[in-house]
Parts: sequence; C-alpha cells; structure tokens
Amino acid sequence: MIAWLSGSVMAKDADRIIIDVNGVGYEAYVSLFSLAQLPDVGQNVGLHTYQHVREDTLQLFGFTGPAEKDLFLRLISLTGVGPKLALSILSVFSPGEFQRVLINGDVKALTTIPGVGQKGAKRLVLELQEKLVPSDQGGLPADVPSEAKPAFAEAREALVGLGYSPAEANRALEGYPVDTAVKVEDIIKYALRNLASV
Repeated sequence: MIAWLSGSVMAKDADRIIIDVNGVGYEAYVSLFSLAQLPDVGQNVGLHTYQHVREDTLQLFGFTGPAEKDLFLRLISLTGVGPKLALSILSVFSPGEFQRVLINGDVKALTTIPGVGQKGAKRLVLELQEKLVPSDQGGLPADVPSEAKPAFAEAREALVGLGYSPAEANRALEGYPVDTAVKVEDIIKYALRNLASV
C-alpha cells in the first residue's frame, strides 16, 4: 500500500497531481483544499496518500496533511460514501469546517457539496454526526470556559439520552450564560426550555 510520496511536481490539474518519484510518475487525485496548498510544477512535494483498490480500479488519492487523510478514510468507511464523494466533501470543507458543520447539523451547508441535495445532506448528517463528532466535543458552544466543558458535555449526553438528536441538543445548548455558575441540571433546564419554544 502506497502511504506517502515524495518527489517533484510534474503536472497539476483541476482534481489531480502527477509526482515524479525517481523517474516514475504517480497520478494522485486531490481535493481542491489540497490542490491550493501544493507547490508549482518543478518544485518538490511530499504527499500523504491512500491507494484505493477494487476489482476493476486502482486509484491513488493524495492529501497535504494527515487530518485530511484521516477524514477521507473515515468517510469512505461509511455505507454509500465512496472516494469520489469523500473528495468532493474535502474540496468544499476543511476537516475542521466539516466537523463544525456536523456538530451544528447544518444541512444547508452540506447541499453546497456537488451532487448532494437536501435529502442526501440530511442522510449525511444522520449517518456521520454520531460517528465523526466526538461526544465530548459535539455541540459545546465555542465560548464555554474549559472548566465548564465537562458539565456541558454531560448535559448534552443527557439530552441525547432523552431522545433528542445530537443536532437538536447542540442548538438547545447555544446561548447559555456561561458567566453564571455552571451546574448540569441548570444547563439541562435551559436547554429543555429552548427545545420547548421551538
């Protein structure tokens, strides 16, 4: 399995790069995110790679960083998400941005991925949210002090345990006044009031 390539850039296209490694040209498909970070033709480059092997297909995919490769591998491990869709996702969102989209259950943002409509975006949120968003991070407001994060995480888990979706729990936690004393039961009450007013 080819996991890394290092050589000089022979050619760059809209969705691929060819790297000369000691006289052998390797073609690797890349996201727009990676393509924008790659050097010009003739310059040296190092690329994390994944070799995709099927009965009638042998393709190489390249990534400028391990986070992008890791997300790609997790995406293609899911039913219905192949390398082409995974690369489309990575062309629209960086790994960090994609995680934030999932945390927020942002269906509208996912419809900006080529080939993903409203129905497909909802399916992606449902299937990926639990698998790709760490439970201790999901839905925690960005301005929550580090000492309050355990209480928020516990409250979020309680809401999910009550049958709310992770996206609903995330939205319900938004706007909690973190400058006050943080108690799990108070956070849950606040979130339930938010949910009841929707």
